Amino acid sequence: QVQLVESGGGLVQAGGSLRLSCEASERPFTKYGMAWFRQAPGKEREFVAAISWSGSSTDYADSVKDRFTISRVNALITVTVYLQMNSLKPEDTAVYYCAASSRSGVYYSPPEYNYWGQGTQVTVSS
Repeated sequence: QVQLVESGGGLVQAGGSLRLSCEASERPFTKYGMAWFRQAPGKEREFVAAISWSGSSTDYADSVKDRFTISRVNALITVTVYLQMNSLKPEDTAVYYCAASSRSGVYYSPPEYNYWGQGTQVTVSS
């Protein structure tokens, strides 16, 4: 059973930074794209950032461009994906989820992803 485990969430003041990490317990597929989504109370889950298997392709939601950076490290057995979040705003407050796709590219909607983490809370105070 593949597990994605997120860490790094917490409470931060506006303008501050956090780095989220997501580790896959084993490689679910030969090569797979990964992404971060977030969900605020009363809202739908939304795309934040995605990265291809090789790391050569990335994309971001307009709301986080130039503030967030997604990256990944592909080790022999495990894969770790990171989300560096700078200049945080109160509207970034949400539960952040890591996801892995069965395909190797960059994808934007939740149905494109096969595995999900349990989520980590990010709270930005004003």
